[in-house]
Amino acid sequence: MSDGETVRSAAAAPAPERAPGAPALPGEALEIAAGYAFAGPALDLGALVWDGTCLPDAQIRVPLPMLNRHGLVAGATGTGKTKTLQLIAEQLSAQGVPVFLADVKGDVSGISAPGEPGARAQDRAREVGQEWTPAGCPAEFYALGGLGHGIPVRATVTSFGPVLLSKVLQLNRTQEQSLGLIFHYADQKGLELVDLKDLRAVVAFLTSDEGKQELKGIGGLSTATAGVILRSLTAFEAQGMSPFFGEPEFDTAELTRTVPDGRGVVSVLELPAVQDRPQLFSTFLMWLLADLFHDLPEVGDADRPKLVFFFDEAHLLFSDASKAFLESITQTVRLIRSKGVGVFFVTQTPKDVPGEVLAQLGNRVQHALRAFTPDDQKALKATVKTFPDSPYDLEEVLTGLGTGEAVVTVLSERGAPTPVAVTRLRAPRSLMGPVEGDALDRAVRESPLYGRYAQAVDRESAYEKLTAAQAPEAPPAPSPPRGGPEPEAGRSGRSRPKEAKEAEDTSLVEQVVGSGLFKSLARSVGTQIGREITRSVFGTARRRR
Repeated sequence: MSDGETVRSAAAAPAPERAPGAPALPGEALEIAAGYAFAGPALDLGALVWDGTCLPDAQIRVPLPMLNRHGLVAGATGTGKTKTLQLIAEQLSAQGVPVFLADVKGDVSGISAPGEPGARAQDRAREVGQEWTPAGCPAEFYALGGLGHGIPVRATVTSFGPVLLSKVLQLNRTQEQSLGLIFHYADQKGLELVDLKDLRAVVAFLTSDEGKQELKGIGGLSTATAGVILRSLTAFEAQGMSPFFGEPEFDTAELTRTVPDGRGVVSVLELPAVQDRPQLFSTFLMWLLADLFHDLPEVGDADRPKLVFFFDEAHLLFSDASKAFLESITQTVRLIRSKGVGVFFVTQTPKDVPGEVLAQLGNRVQHALRAFTPDDQKALKATVKTFPDSPYDLEEVLTGLGTGEAVVTVLSERGAPTPVAVTRLRAPRSLMGPVEGDALDRAVRESPLYGRYAQAVDRESAYEKLTAAQAPEAPPAPSPPRGGPEPEAGRSGRSRPKEAKEAEDTSLVEQVVGSGLFKSLARSVGTQIGREITRSVFGTARRRR
């Protein structure tokens, strides 16, 4: 049976079928294999390994509807995690499910091209009972801020929010709360934070002589803390981080597309150009997920996921994370399942993932672990405890797995864990390696999305408005002839005497926000004035689409 034939009929047998002439499966192996004989649509992972022998008649699979119950792909470096992602992603695409992949090392782009026939692929296919034929997937390639091969992905600072930005800036808990107050102030005053210079301008204003009164009105924000945030922003920009924030902002609905023949688009975020900035790209991945959570409607338990999101290098997301950040991740992962989104965390050991998150990951593919040091041995024992009871000696098995082999347990169609199965995984049908840079660039330029996001736009926002507000006031207009019409308030830059007296008691920013020019600009670009922007569990802003 080919990889594309992953949808099983409702009349599938409750136990695996044995090829004519093949030896009968051992009793315990037969019991394990029966736990993976699903009646509905499923993805093929590989063949069961029992007592050192690969049994192609005992196929290990994962039900398609259970892919939104989240999962974990773990294992030491070089054990085959990337190829496992590729194997799952190409089958999801074939079943009409869009996929998001983060390509940290630059070796996932090959999913867009057919694989190259060779002895290794053919040998693996024969071992696991796979009819291997080369095939690529429809793919889009993205790059954070346009750095690298891909369509630029940007976020506005307003949308990114204070919680995620605090992690990127490596602020402590007090500073994170203070940054939240600054965002709250900007939201209330209609000072839209499009890029980093907008946020820097607001913080600089609040720490200036003109903004001291505004700073007192925020409550709980000291001048010293605001100064620390300002210095962190300045250093962040000096490291070349500005391109990641701005407009046009990426619409995460692009990640849920299919092509006319019904296959799901595989969206690959190319990260080699920013792999030395792990805090940045891991937090950006969380922004994408949080934005999807805001925008997607509730679908309940659907027959297939709306999107499967692979979160590579997941340990970077949780490292040095604040309590608020971890709570937000836990809540997002718990609730996004009802939006039809499955999240797979990819890392080295399960202990890299907090227990509250790990408890929500129903599907597990665990590649080999190393046990060279006492810490390694401790991690190995902890990993074994996370699996259901098994006839395998998992401590021995996990240290002896070969490349492309894994210990698997998934959720059955009834939502119960399947028996633990040592599995020799199938070979991906797409190219197991990177696409050449020129071909990648050509694919990016030919994408219908390229023109939408390629060119950065720097429109008027908080920085320009605050700069204009602090500029010298224009000279008054000449007085009209006696008996002529009285000038409109604000047209000449002056108010009538009574209004001028009231204006003396208001701050500079309040004057800017209340001006007719400001309101006109705000209406033209959709700035939300007069009300606070609705924010989510991560402090990210909800957008109307």
